Amino acid sequence: MGIDELVVASTERATTVEASSPCAGTVRIATVEHAFAALAGLGVYEGVAIAVDGPEMPLLDGGAAAWCDAIERLHPPRAAAPRLAVAREGVVRVGSSRYAFAPGDGVEVAVRVELDDGRLRPDARWAGDAEDFRTRVAPARTFARLRDVEELARRGLARHVDPACVVVIAPDRVHSADRPFAPDEPARHKLLDLVGDCYLFGGPPRGRLHAVRPGHSANVRALAEAMRRGLLAAR
Repeated sequence: MGIDELVVASTERATTVEASSPCAGTVRIATVEHAFAALAGLGVYEGVAIAVDGPEMPLLDGGAAAWCDAIERLHPPRAAAPRLAVAREGVVRVGSSRYAFAPGDGVEVAVRVELDDGRLRPDARWAGDAEDFRTRVAPARTFARLRDVEELARRGLARHVDPACVVVIAPDRVHSADRPFAPDEPARHKLLDLVGDCYLFGGPPRGRLHAVRPGHSANVRALAEAMRRGLLAAR
């Protein structure tokens, strides 16, 4: 099945999609955003099929770097530009999140996260270059506050996650098992997630997209609303 056949089924902590087929019935796959971010960041919109054994995509390195490496080894065709474009300027608000769209010739995606933590840099930006995405954005790991990790543990979730794949932000320190932590890594990961969620709509779009307080649920709702209002249009 193609990307156009997928619908978002859940955005709780990750993006989950589903689709129906005559042979397999309803197929539901969780945590697709990192693989989709790699495809979008590299400009791959055709020529790749992904087979998933199980109900979710693997977390791998916690970002999209491993996905980028695997996709690049296939040497798939790359698009000169995404099929999605910002058609006109506008703002979409989803709760406390804000998404500003403006037309432009290139791709520019920016995020501002508001975590109220002076140790973290709130901004990250990507200008559409595939190599920059692979080397700077894709390695940004999933992050969580210590209290969220404790809640997941109480619920019996995330038991098979490699600690090296996740940055844990505690009140007294930032736990980073695999490599040194960069202050803008959470913002870069939010940027990565937004790029991956945009891929479901054919993006990220040509033009400028600036998101304040992005998250999976807000991303999907804002992009769908932007399509409905004609702020975004597909070729």
